[in-house]
Parts: sequence; C-alpha cells; structure tokens
Amino acid sequence: MFVLRSSITQKQNMPVINRDKLIIYQIFTRLFGNQNTTNKVYGTIEENGSGKFNDITDTALESIKNFGITHVWYTGIIEHATLTDYSGYGIAVDHPLIVKGMAGSPYAVKDYYDVDPDLAVDVSKRMQEFEALLTRTRNQGLKSIIDFIPNHVSRQYHSDARAFGIKDFGEDDDKTVTFAPDNNFYYIPNQDFIVPEGHKPPIHVTGPYQERPAKATGNDVFQAQPSQYDWYETIKLNYGVDYLNGRATHFDPIPSTWLKMRDILRFWTEKGVDGFRCDMAEMVPVEFWGWVIPEIKKVNPDIIFIAEIYNPHEYHNYIKKGQFTYLYDKVGLYNSLRHLIEGGGSVEDITRIWQRESGDISENMLRFLENHDEQRIASRYFAGDAWAAVPAMTLSATLHTGPMMIYFGQELGVDPNVSEGFQGEDGRTTIFDYWGVTEFQQYVNGGKFDGGALTNDQKKLRAFYENLNKFVTDNEAVYAGNFYDLQYVNVDGQSPDYDKTRIYSYLRYTDKQKLLFIYNFDKERTYHTNVRIPQGAWQDTLKLNATVSYTLKQVFPLLILTPNIKPSEITSTGIALTLPPNSVYVYEILENK
Repeated sequence: MFVLRSSITQKQNMPVINRDKLIIYQIFTRLFGNQNTTNKVYGTIEENGSGKFNDITDTALESIKNFGITHVWYTGIIEHATLTDYSGYGIAVDHPLIVKGMAGSPYAVKDYYDVDPDLAVDVSKRMQEFEALLTRTRNQGLKSIIDFIPNHVSRQYHSDARAFGIKDFGEDDDKTVTFAPDNNFYYIPNQDFIVPEGHKPPIHVTGPYQERPAKATGNDVFQAQPSQYDWYETIKLNYGVDYLNGRATHFDPIPSTWLKMRDILRFWTEKGVDGFRCDMAEMVPVEFWGWVIPEIKKVNPDIIFIAEIYNPHEYHNYIKKGQFTYLYDKVGLYNSLRHLIEGGGSVEDITRIWQRESGDISENMLRFLENHDEQRIASRYFAGDAWAAVPAMTLSATLHTGPMMIYFGQELGVDPNVSEGFQGEDGRTTIFDYWGVTEFQQYVNGGKFDGGALTNDQKKLRAFYENLNKFVTDNEAVYAGNFYDLQYVNVDGQSPDYDKTRIYSYLRYTDKQKLLFIYNFDKERTYHTNVRIPQGAWQDTLKLNATVSYTLKQVFPLLILTPNIKPSEITSTGIALTLPPNSVYVYEILENK
C-alpha cells in the first residue's frame, strides 16, 4: 500500500533550468548503412555486405538530427576479432575457434588503438574515415559516443596501431603466477586453454588454437576450459583485484592496467569523441573509475561516461564514488516496463523504483526499451507488436530528467525473425554476423534516408517516436522539472475503477509549466476512472490557485482541449477519464484567463 510519505519524499526545491535532456540514438555501425539484401546465414562480408563509416553521410546525420536526437552512440567502432582476413593490411588473422560469428563480437577487442576494418571503404585509411565521421557528426550539431570495453579483450589481443613506446597488454606479465598486482591478465599456470565443447565455427579449421598458460575468461571464469555459454572468446583484464584470494585489492601503487586504460581513453578523447558507453563497468573496480574519469575530464571537462551496470545496490556507488555521468537502468525500469508490456507485472514497481533504487540519482539513469543486447519489441519473444510499447516508451522518456535511448530501427518496428548466424533466431538483431536489417534498409531508401520505402504503419510509428523526442526536448517540465507520484492518492478505492496495478499517474512541473501524465498499461481493458491531484500538491507543490478554473490541454500524443475544471473537483472527485487499453495521455494544466 502506498503511503503519504511516497509523495513527500519527491518534493524538492525547483532545479536550475537546463536543456541537458539527452536523447541517444544507438547505431550498430556495421549494420546501419548496409544495403545488401542477400542475408545468407553465416554469410561472408563479400556475400552479405557491411555498413561503412562513409554510409553515415551528412544526409543520414541530418535525418537523425531532425528526428530529435542529441547524441549518437556508434557501436562496434574499436577493432575486434573477426573471421574476415585482413592480413593484407598488416592485421593478424584470428583463429576461428575463438571467434563468435563471421563478423565477430565487437566486445572482443583486438586493438584498443584501431578501428574495425569492416567499417572502412579503404581499409588502409580506416582511422581517417572514422575521424571524418566524427567531424560530420559534430558539424550536424550532434555528439558522438563510442564503446569502451574495459573488462576483457579478445584472446589474441595485440595492438599493432599503438604508438611507439606504448607497451602492449601482457607484455611484461609474469605468466608463472595466477595473479600479480602489475600483471594485465590472470593466468592458469602450466595449463593449456581448452576450447569449450559444442563450439562449431562456420568456417573450416585447419589447426588447433594454442594458448599456454591459459588465461582467465572475460566473465570471471578462472579455469582452463570455459563453457560454450561463457565469454570464451575473451580474456579478463587485471585491475589489481585478486579474485581467488578473497578479492583482495592492490591499488597502490597504481596498477599497470589502470595506466594503460587511461592512455587509451585519452587517445579517443583527443580524437574528439564526446562520451563513452562503458561495457560491463561493474566488473571493473569502482576505484578505477573514480580515478580515471577525473583524469579524462582534464582533457575534456564535458565528456560523459555511461556505465553498463546491472546491480541496483551499486548504482549510488558508481555514480558517487565512480563518478559516472549516467547508468543503464535495465534491472529497474526496463525490466518492470517489459513485464507490463507483456501483460504481467504491476505499475506499483515503478513507484518502488524511483523511491528505492534511483532516489537522488534519478537524473543519472539512462532509460531504454531496446539496445543491442535486448530482444526487439516487435519480435515474438517480446511484445510481438511495436505499438505495444507506446505507453512504456513515453514513461521511459518522461519519468525524470535523465537521458533516454532508442536503438536504430526501434522506431520502425524491426522484427528479427530468422537466424542470421551465431545467435540463431532469438528476437535480437545480430551483433556477431554480417547482415542487412530489412526495415532499416527501407528507411535508408538507397541513401536518401527519407523513409520512402516504408509502409504507412512504419511511417506512423516513426512519427510517434519523432514527436516523443521533440515533446521531451520542447517541454521544460520534462527536461528540467520535478516529479510527483500521484499513485498514493488514487489507489485503494480513493478513485473508482483506478486499478493500482495497471494505471499510473504523475506530475512533472516547473514554475512555468505543469504536466499531468496518465497511463493505462492493461492490454485489453478500458477504464472509466477519475484521477485526483491532492489539494496540498495543487497549492503547495504546483503553486496553483484554489479558486480559479483551469483547462486541461492534451499535449501528447494528441492536441485536444478538455472542458474547464475547477480545482475543487480535481482535488476531490478527480478528473473523469476514459482510458483505452495500452494508452497514455499527457495534459498541460493551464489557468483560464
């Protein structure tokens, strides 16, 4: 049961108005511009094609900017292990027994100082092509984010692009011991690495993979043979934590891995990258982040760091001590909204999330419903219908002032329904293989990026996302306002037919603007209910007059004027509403002049 204090805790002093509401568009770079429609399972780059840096043209970026985006996350930029042979360009060939898929995982980094050759038209000029993309992005008024993968590297990691004098990872390691504070890797002495049982590469294997001594696997597997479900293609980096000795820490003097990672982050920052999405940041000690982020801010004070973290108990630690700008909010809001979209769960979880998990760091939580790790909304594994996420996406974007994210093609209802290769058919867009995303190819429309080949339904869905993006950045109450949960005053019979598990309502407000948000997450039921705003909130929090009349103007998703309503009605019986299934209504409270 909700109690009055759930509302009291959300009353704060008005914030300084700012427009730093980030809307991040995640691009899987290898797939984004690929117009090849062959789509052969386990197809080679010659058969299935690959998107290039140069495919992300000024026209593409202008389209993204006009869509309402502020930041572009270019996923899969740094060179990683692959089954494509680039030995003609001085890049070592990767052994097929330790590569996932034909293209390989972008999170099995092969050279921190280089970019993925798949993405270049002229492989010998791949870095120049990436730098040109950064310039185009900046010239369109957008900011660039790339992945930083700090926890693990590919098993055959070797940097051939690092500057003279920079030592490679593992170069000075003592390989006779499991752990040493200044080693870059963890070892299983006197044992050979054994490829997991069940792994079958898509190409012919001419010989065994040899690694002695075996190194610990990226997801903290400290044995010579990981399973096929482990991150067996990667090796764990050592930040001075002795995992097999009670996780004892050795941070003084500063470990070698810390210094090397600082130099890598500095390298990309100096190229003009505006932010880093840090893969599995919680698998790296928070002390490292608290040290390295201030170091990088000496180069660019405005750079942002986004942590992929799945333990809510560590949220405050990685924000306060680790000094991250933003955190993934998967375990909190994403999981709760997914359950609602699928017909389960309860909106009561939303109140618990902002109260217990986010609290004073709500502005630091990055909200999303899709990314490269998650199943697509339109797939049969999730909602089976891209429109089913409209209320949840609206809530993700407007619950607090923190950033929101859209995965490329989400706005078009991308539905992966065949196996592309390594991942199989699992409702996700492949990150391991060469592929063409049909729905996105329809939007690209031969490089016009005008949606000319989309269906009418796809055009309408994209229009919803574009309108949401602009609603978020155009309305002060959303991008800079306070939040007030209205559940406690409407549930448990206080408002008739107000289902406390399916209907959710809240206020977002500043001195200049007051917005009321109302959601029905039920997939089938229409509710005829009232939504009350308590008198104390009306007068003390919103600072609205108790004696004059007001108009509720529907500002999202449609523009409809409702009849005039007296404050006494709003605070007593409430606003009478009919809420269709899976719906959202946003009203601006306007005083009648």
